[in-house]
Amino acid sequence: MTLTLEERAAGALVGAAVGDALGGPVEGWSPDQIVERHGGRVHGIVGPWHEDWRTARPIAPYHKGDGHVTDDTLMTHALVRVYEAVRDHLDAYAVAEHLVPDLMTNPRWIPELEAEALPLQRIFLAEKWIVTRLHYAHVDPREAGSGNIVNCGAAMYMAPVGIVNAGNPAGAYAEALDIAGAHQSSYGREAAGVFAAAVAAACLPGATAGSVVDTVLGLAKDGTRAAIAAVAEVASRHRDFESALAPLRAAVAPYDTVGPDYRAPSLGARRPSRLHSIEELPIALGMLLVADGAYETSVLGAVNYGRDCDSIATMAGAIAGAMGGEPVIPAAWSKQVAEASRLDLHAPAGALAAVAREVFALDRARRRTHESAFATLTPPR
Repeated sequence: MTLTLEERAAGALVGAAVGDALGGPVEGWSPDQIVERHGGRVHGIVGPWHEDWRTARPIAPYHKGDGHVTDDTLMTHALVRVYEAVRDHLDAYAVAEHLVPDLMTNPRWIPELEAEALPLQRIFLAEKWIVTRLHYAHVDPREAGSGNIVNCGAAMYMAPVGIVNAGNPAGAYAEALDIAGAHQSSYGREAAGVFAAAVAAACLPGATAGSVVDTVLGLAKDGTRAAIAAVAEVASRHRDFESALAPLRAAVAPYDTVGPDYRAPSLGARRPSRLHSIEELPIALGMLLVADGAYETSVLGAVNYGRDCDSIATMAGAIAGAMGGEPVIPAAWSKQVAEASRLDLHAPAGALAAVAREVFALDRARRRTHESAFATLTPPR
């Protein structure tokens, strides 16, 4: 049975939030460290890494674990609100006019802080850059991302772009690149476009993990494309994430600038380059291939990979969720994440699907106008 737009939107956004919450408590650690801490691989929602998380470094003051989502989900929901306000395709100017004021002026419940606060007080420095450049420095929104560290910050919240462009990966890619220009440059911006395209490709009827990867390989550029191709080739030889953990890391390592110690990045880390890629997106796609598109296995593979695993699991969860719809997400996980995070995980998906329908109607009208004008310009000979 073909899934509806609403079902795929719920799968993508709920799936992303659940992946984020599962990955949050083990973010920054290695697969071996995760096994040592939890007595084996993580198979669901777990508690904080440190029992004294309120003061433990480098975690404090964030309550990562127990089903709490992180900034990946907060930014995703913020982008949905921008779509609700604009009700059309977005660009870098929409970030300046809508996203920045939302981050700066509207207090919201922040699960990791267990308090109501401005989203600006939770987001990472790479996201605070948006506010600094656009609000205080008055930089052209299309160029504001230049100079920021190059990481997964712009990519991690681009799933809504894929839903608004459901079934149109090239459109999602172009729109996300425009939006992300306000946030990132180089391969960070490229990853945003490719992730949005992956979500849009996952919405195509009959989509598979292989078809999604093939589609994005046709759009991705430079080091991002090379990294995805390298990881996909290795992933094709594995059918369980346990055996794939080390080989996938080895495949992406030549393109990753952070280096082997995630908490002590190399000197060349996160600088613009046509030769490199963020680590998170290729690994998310690799886990999707290993799991043959299955949501639970894709996300658990991402979580147990460690390093920036909340963002990896966010991406894997969004793509697998868009492909299979919300029923593929374990209901116990989504219920616990929603309750622990004090968030309605379904409302943003419903709102986004409604906007996507409106945008499609606008696109169709614009296309008809273009067809009419072009017909006038090209009369039959």
